[in-house]
Amino acid sequence: MGLYSYRELSSGFGAEILGVDARKTPNCLERKELKSLWLRFGILLFRGQKVTPKEQVRFSQNFGVITQYTRNKFNNEHNPDILVLSNITKEGKLIGSPVSGRVWHTDGHYLAEPPAGSLLHAIIVPPEGGDTLFANMTAAWKDLPDKIKKRIQDKRVIISRVQSRPYNYPDRPPVTEQEKSEWEDISHPIVRVHPETGKYALYVGGNVPWKIEGMLLGESLPLITWLQEFSVMERYTYRHVWQSGDMILWDNRCVMHRATWYDGERYKRLMNRTTLLGDIPI
Repeated sequence: MGLYSYRELSSGFGAEILGVDARKTPNCLERKELKSLWLRFGILLFRGQKVTPKEQVRFSQNFGVITQYTRNKFNNEHNPDILVLSNITKEGKLIGSPVSGRVWHTDGHYLAEPPAGSLLHAIIVPPEGGDTLFANMTAAWKDLPDKIKKRIQDKRVIISRVQSRPYNYPDRPPVTEQEKSEWEDISHPIVRVHPETGKYALYVGGNVPWKIEGMLLGESLPLITWLQEFSVMERYTYRHVWQSGDMILWDNRCVMHRATWYDGERYKRLMNRTTLLGDIPI
């Protein structure tokens, strides 16, 4: 028996950990077991958490080093390690990012060293909509036909924010010349080896892959599309319906996610996110 009881969210993917108060500091053995459960299940859910931003940062540090990488204007005004996701306004200005991640992605996929993990704390949630979908990229890799595995195992994919912007955010203005100069394309392996578990996971799904190195575009794009659609089939996904006080930690190295729509005109939403430092995918 371990130190913590848990309930699986879906078969072998994701677990609700019982009896955790994120305001308290776990001892060495507790911290080790929580980390082990995270690496095992890819997603950990902690319900009923009433933490301050400072306490959320401290709890997140049990799993790695905190980092910041995007949207500084939406960082918590008192704690910049917290990214605020919200449609709430204060003095006529949004306090957070109102729309985020509504296409499949892994956080920071366009960085040379993408984040290892993300932890999201739900404070105010709408009564309907705003769910989050998660995809098990390790299971998707395992189930790929052998001929596809052989075809992609040593390939790399180009991650392009410039090329994917019109697809991800068709409502936003075109990419500026300054953004083009700042948003360099990044090359990552299609199949990623988890640095802590050694397990393989698909790393091509999501919102920013553009083309496979060494392939003609007419061959590359259909293959990427097929891999993306394969990896998010229902058998590999879990839908989380948020409750206020939920805290979810996911592993960006083997899990994709996607936010879903909610009626921002009728309902308020407030969530705080912390991010864990990652490394170069191998």
